[in-house]
Amino acid sequence: MNRALRLVPTTDYLDDNATEVMDKLPWYALDDDLEIDLPERLAPPPPAPRRLKPVAAEPTALTLPPPLAWHRRMWKGTTLMHFRRLAALALIANAMIAVFAAPASLHGLADLVLGNFAIAILIRQHYVINALFWLATRAPTSWPLAIRATLAKVYHFGGIHVGCAIAATCWYVRFAVAIFAADADPAVDAIVGAQLVIVFAICAISMPSIRARYHNTFEVVKRFGGWASLALLWAQTFALGGEHVWLLAVVTFSVALPWLRLRKVRVDLTVPSSHVALARFDYGVTPFAGSSTAISRSPLREWHSFANVPSPGVTGFRLTISRAGDWTGRLIDDRPSHVWVKGIPTAGVANIETLFTKVVYIATGSGIGPCLPHLLACKVPARLVWATRDARATYGDALVDEILAKHPDALIWDTHKRGKPDMVTLAYQAAVAFGAEAVICISNKKLTWQVVYGMESRGIPAYGAIWDS
Repeated sequence: MNRALRLVPTTDYLDDNATEVMDKLPWYALDDDLEIDLPERLAPPPPAPRRLKPVAAEPTALTLPPPLAWHRRMWKGTTLMHFRRLAALALIANAMIAVFAAPASLHGLADLVLGNFAIAILIRQHYVINALFWLATRAPTSWPLAIRATLAKVYHFGGIHVGCAIAATCWYVRFAVAIFAADADPAVDAIVGAQLVIVFAICAISMPSIRARYHNTFEVVKRFGGWASLALLWAQTFALGGEHVWLLAVVTFSVALPWLRLRKVRVDLTVPSSHVALARFDYGVTPFAGSSTAISRSPLREWHSFANVPSPGVTGFRLTISRAGDWTGRLIDDRPSHVWVKGIPTAGVANIETLFTKVVYIATGSGIGPCLPHLLACKVPARLVWATRDARATYGDALVDEILAKHPDALIWDTHKRGKPDMVTLAYQAAVAFGAEAVICISNKKLTWQVVYGMESRGIPAYGAIWDS
């Protein structure tokens, strides 16, 4: 007579977080009906109850390790991030000119003003941004990770914009002092005085705390103030002899180019819930995965950028728009039939994924939007961790099923049922379990920086928006 030894998996020794990881490991997927026949004389006695120790539950896989030593992580936080390093580099370069090669003539000072303004403006031109991303992502994955991880910081280019804009303002103050001291033509004095007022107004409204609090005002002041400043630069250039008109022409064309592509297009809005709208466009443009498009209902007042979600083999694209303020709320409620678009699709943060062999995407709520095109394109092996309130009820079955069809092992954390998770720990667990080289986080400002610093301070390259626009 034979007996059967029945192997039954158990999870009573795991907490909720560990279970999420363990139930994806192949050794854990035991068949409940697996039986092994043994002769009666060899059948083991019933085992005493005991708590198993799973192989994958070792601290390096499931427990968040302590951060690196302070001198190794000091460069990883927001204080010394690449954005600020690039801004500092631009300022240091201008400071060295001021100390060792300061021009004495008005024309020399005007050259420095225009040169810095030109760099500040051109570095944010859509074609230039796409070119920077293209160049940075040419590095093959065979290169050392340290080099690739640094190249992936290409989206911090805004630091050059800020550094050169501040330097241009400082040089213009020096130029204005020289103009007023030279007792120049009253018309030139008036131009310079008006320019100073505009420049100081733009600098004041661009302060991070003020910009965040009065964002709509910031957009209006910067847009119309920038145009007025450009017009005054033309007037000033001709008043002082017309030097470097070609550079001013390049800057003017760069500013005008997105508006030359302004058009009003049809949009089909699907609203699976009061929190989100899925906008579908098909006006002859199919953007590349990971790009963004700016849309507006009032083109002279405000613009909002969203990640493009093209579907493989289908023309057009989608945008995932969540209720995150007055403008998005009105769009979801009103469901307009047409909106304005301008410029060209522009590369976003997650395009740096191709620099790595495997990546983990961390998203919360509508942060799934910028991740979605990359998850559907499957250019790089990826693992998704998405924390959101009842994904199917909020975003619709179709969107969730589309994600799971490509990534059946995605972790979709329902915050309504399970509460808010420790995203830093989940990111670390997913990165270790998946063997990812990098983590890309798309969330709100606070959580994005928590995850990015939490990973980088533990030696894992991590990336996320820096809110510099």
